[in-house]
Amino acid sequence: MIDLKGKKIILASKSPRRASLLSDMDIPFEIKVREVDESYPDTLPPEEVAEYIAKQKAKAFDDLKENEIAIFSDTVVVNQSDVLGKPKDFEEAKTMLQGLSGNSHTVYSAVCIKTSTQEVSFTDRTLVTFLPMSEEVLNYYINEKQPFDKAGAYGIQEWIGMTMIQKIEGSYFTVMGLPTAILYQKLNQILKEDN
Repeated sequence: MIDLKGKKIILASKSPRRASLLSDMDIPFEIKVREVDESYPDTLPPEEVAEYIAKQKAKAFDDLKENEIAIFSDTVVVNQSDVLGKPKDFEEAKTMLQGLSGNSHTVYSAVCIKTSTQEVSFTDRTLVTFLPMSEEVLNYYINEKQPFDKAGAYGIQEWIGMTMIQKIEGSYFTVMGLPTAILYQKLNQILKEDN
């Protein structure tokens, strides 16, 4: 449905979920990833962290060709004012999930779209509410699903999302890691302006 007008889309992400979402949007792309320091200043407000990191990732691609459009993304889970990244191990995953249990938290997914001449970035947020989770549920989920590559130690599309999330306010896809509707609009806008 999207007319790329001869442009090539690059998804600069190792995330299988982002690749799957972009694929489901019928957007052809190739994956190119460059290692980037994903640390951020301690003074940065939690709601700005994801966009800051997405822009850092974009800086590593200063050699884009005229016909290339690169998509960078980052997702953070914010519980109260704590930014939850990817857990290092079982214990950290459990601590994160115990904090989310029976509470609401915010997921911020940011995207930076870059061409050889311009850069556009945005952040979308979704409020997620978990049911109270027992020790048994947490142990089962972490052992079975190994959520160590996911911010906040959970994937909404997995077992825990299906069984333990009470409600969400906002986009489901933002929680998965890519605000698809806004991305689609922005890509179309960039392609129109480029002609």
